[in-house]
Amino acid sequence: MKAALYYSNSDVRIVEMERPEAGAGEIVVRMRLCGICGSDVMEWYRIKSAPRVLGHEMVGEIVEVGEGVEKYHVGERVFVSHHVPCNTCHWCLKGHHSVCDTLRSTNYYPGGFAEYIKVPQINVDRGVFPLPTELTWDEGVFIEPLGCVVRGQRFAGTSPGDSVLVVGAGVTGILHAKLAKALGASEVIATDVNPYKLKMAKGMGADHILDAKGDVEEGVKKIIGRGADVVIITAPVKAAFQDGLRAVDRGGTILFFAPLKPDETLPLNIWDLWRNEVSIVTSYAASPKDLETAIELLRSHRVNIEGMITHRFPLTSAGEAFQVAARGDKSLKVVVYAEEE
Repeated sequence: MKAALYYSNSDVRIVEMERPEAGAGEIVVRMRLCGICGSDVMEWYRIKSAPRVLGHEMVGEIVEVGEGVEKYHVGERVFVSHHVPCNTCHWCLKGHHSVCDTLRSTNYYPGGFAEYIKVPQINVDRGVFPLPTELTWDEGVFIEPLGCVVRGQRFAGTSPGDSVLVVGAGVTGILHAKLAKALGASEVIATDVNPYKLKMAKGMGADHILDAKGDVEEGVKKIIGRGADVVIITAPVKAAFQDGLRAVDRGGTILFFAPLKPDETLPLNIWDLWRNEVSIVTSYAASPKDLETAIELLRSHRVNIEGMITHRFPLTSAGEAFQVAARGDKSLKVVVYAEEE
């Protein structure tokens, strides 16, 4: 079978690999569509484990079930979660499934950017989600990123009537804007330095857009008369964090949805945070509960992803797909599909 082997954002090689077979308790899924995540092109993060087959926003159909698998059948359309929690450790029991050691060590083989993927027994047990008949392959690709967004806003406590500032108008930023509106936010403001992404955000859920090259704090106050109740930072750059910290309202919450590099630090004015009762929360990945919520949001069209896929490439052109996604100047979601046999 063919697979896309990642060395760097500019070096993705199509290689031949042996097609995996299902062992006891396992299944094999034929990839139909797999999205490129922003973390896939976060080169400083990915290159440390290269070469490897990436891809975790994968949907496909089951082509083989191993001995003992009774819950799923050949031909079934599924989304498969690459990471799954143990559900029994200290962190899982406290609701922090995404910091579970099991979640951080599980995966399917070899990765979503391959024609066939073997799903290990533990993932079959708690990480395979049949696609509702109403969901298209395109919508299925958004289950994982939307699940992460659901988790983030659940932690941030987005509520009806809130004003929400989304810093960074890429795929996850727009998903955050869409979810905030679905949760009843009164005003959703998106900010970015990229005019293309701002234009896309304005047509896909944001009530207002702000050019981040200007004064974001002042822009927010002009729109809603004060700071934002919830600030969601989706851009992994210091300027985005600084804008968000300045634009949050008294009693508000800041969600660090994106990271900075491990060696980057950010100065915080603890006095301002303390005096104004500002909460800072973080979120990483998604739990099975968040993924189930994402599926229902997509099925019911409370979150509509129409128009968010801007580029499609066959698996044999995965290298070009990665370069388009890495540039990000005129793209949102870039997806890779498996050619028909």
